[in-house]
Amino acid sequence: MGATKGYLAALLIVLNAAVWTLVLGSRPVTPGSSTPVRVAVPRGASARDVAKILVRNRVIRSPFVFLLTCRMSGKAAKLKPGVYELTSGMNLPEIVRVLVRGEALQAWVTIPEGYTIRQIGDVLQERGVTNAEAFVHAALTKGFEFSQYPFIGSECLEGYLFPDTYLVARGTQPERVIERMLDAFEHKVLVPYRPQIERAALRHFGLQAQDFAQGLHKLLTVASLVEREAKIPKDRPLIAAVIYNRLKRGLKLEIDATVTYVPGDSRANKSRIYLRDLKTDSPYNTYLHPGLPPGPICNPGLASIRAALEPADVDYLYYVARPDGSHVFSRTLQEHNRAKSAVRKGNL
Repeated sequence: MGATKGYLAALLIVLNAAVWTLVLGSRPVTPGSSTPVRVAVPRGASARDVAKILVRNRVIRSPFVFLLTCRMSGKAAKLKPGVYELTSGMNLPEIVRVLVRGEALQAWVTIPEGYTIRQIGDVLQERGVTNAEAFVHAALTKGFEFSQYPFIGSECLEGYLFPDTYLVARGTQPERVIERMLDAFEHKVLVPYRPQIERAALRHFGLQAQDFAQGLHKLLTVASLVEREAKIPKDRPLIAAVIYNRLKRGLKLEIDATVTYVPGDSRANKSRIYLRDLKTDSPYNTYLHPGLPPGPICNPGLASIRAALEPADVDYLYYVARPDGSHVFSRTLQEHNRAKSAVRKGNL
């Protein structure tokens, strides 16, 4: 009996200590302080990493209590990256709430390869960076107003907004966001690949160096078609080759991804294209109009841009998609029709 009482007393002491650890560990480091402390939470940071960052910046008392609070509340995996303005006068639940809501001064924004202007606007608004409609309007109509970028070949900036991850302040004007993306395009595409761009523009379109912006615009258009058509990496240079081969022979491109594209409106490709879609009266409809569409239909990533610059050395003129997204390539219409039939029957 005495042993049981001793055990219960010890248990109560442990529980009492645990409660006080949680209570004290959740209190502000400096009660009443309103001095801002800027804290950067990097992408990919775990809850344990975040705890170390917060302790280092002296805005929480205990990394253990922070981790325990996050895990018990199911919020350990919900802490969002960004640059936050916290204070040592905030208690631990307040800090966790800010990190979960992503109430950052600056937010990490990832733009996937192949996103359209509309999709980028959606992401920016969702992350609290800028208004989607204002961004779309600026990206669609103000291309030539960014005169510090002489490589721009259209008032519509579809194709030039480089897919990447950006740390951007919330409430940024859309024009400043666009400048960030154009800077990335210049740094990651234009500077390292300019000689290849000039050679490809001359080879495929007969455009000299003095027509650089026009040549780049056409190459980005090809890259955007590759981006929206290719689902696996090895198909990219093959699809680019098909596009150039058909252009050279004067054949319509007949690329499904162009059929329903509307600048400033389109998001992902339609999952299925119907016969009525092929009759859509649009300058982007490559079933109706020969040659390239007026401009890019999305913002291609570096892999698709490289494919447009260095297509495969093949004489294919056709391709058809398998259910897994890969493609069967053909040289003649007869081969292509056989391939389509085989794909429909599940034989390819």
